[in-house]
Amino acid sequence: MRNHFARSVPRSVPFYARPLGVLGLCVALAACSEQGERDMKPAVAGGDPARGQGLMAQYQCTACHAIPGVPGAAGNAGPPLDGFGRRSYIAGGIPNTPGALARWLDNPQSMKPGTPMPDLGVSLEEARHMAAYLATLR
Repeated sequence: MRNHFARSVPRSVPFYARPLGVLGLCVALAACSEQGERDMKPAVAGGDPARGQGLMAQYQCTACHAIPGVPGAAGNAGPPLDGFGRRSYIAGGIPNTPGALARWLDNPQSMKPGTPMPDLGVSLEEARHMAAYLATLR
């Protein structure tokens, strides 16, 4: 009885190496998949997404923005924040990195003078939590 797998692999590959090659390929693909998932999740040092979600409501970001997962977030004066974690830029020109986002939330006027985004008195620590939440919006 022939192995059905043996028919799809060239005969030049030793019989004992065929299953090991498939196993090795599966392990390599799994490792790449896990690494890709880690790379897609931007880390916000010291940020707690759950706390950030609550802070978004507390600071009434909802008055200007539609924000998924934040109750009452139906504002339309500012852009909707769905998919924010996938965006390349903040406010149209600031690279969307965790550090830049936290600084933006802490003091938007210092990063882009004249921006309509107000300074709400968010501390840098609170901004890190809020940035961590926004990074989860994919």
